[in-house]
Formats: sequence, structure tokens, C-alpha cells
Amino acid sequence: MRLKLYDMKKVEIIVKGEHLDFVVDLLERAGVSGYTIVHNLSGKGSHGFHEGHLLFNEEDTLVMVISVMPEEKVEAVVEGITPFLNKHSGVVFVSEVKVSRLEKFKG
Repeated sequence: MRLKLYDMKKVEIIVKGEHLDFVVDLLERAGVSGYTIVHNLSGKGSHGFHEGHLLFNEEDTLVMVISVMPEEKVEAVVEGITPFLNKHSGVVFVSEVKVSRLEKFKG
């Protein structure tokens, strides 16, 4: 028996830790069924190098929120985060992905 795969979209949002609640609230309001949060990111971008694992201050580190959703929910997420990104640093990646358990992502 072959594993059946379904087309979905993966949305990855990277922001400062102090803005994590905003991103989570946005995903919840858009009806996204789940997400994964990765804390203490390190990396280099247009604002220079960001160091993860700052002691006692997760709000100054970068976080990534990863979610998989149907294409029709992506527009609401992108529309909701655009005004935020016009005022704050951060980035959004949207990519094609295939999932094996569609019921987990339809919400």
C-alpha cells in the first residue's frame, strides 16, 4: 500500500521573542490547527547577527513559529502579519509541502 500525500502550505514566521504572543494569536484567529515554536534562534540577516540563548531573556532572542495549513488560510495569515512586519523586524517563508495525515491540518 502506498502512502497518500496531500498538498499543503508550510508557513514559517521568525520574529523577536517579545512578539511571539502576537504570532500565536494571529494563527489561532486564522483557524490554523497547530504550530511548532522553536526558541533561541541564531543567524544573520539584514539586521546583523542574532545570538540565541541569551541568559534570562527569551524576549530578546529570535523565535520561529512553524505551521502547516491549507492554502486558503495562508492569505489570512499573510494579511494579518503584513502590518506588523512594516513596523518590526521579522520574516515569513511560505513553501509547498506534502502531508500524509490530512485530518491533522484541516482543523
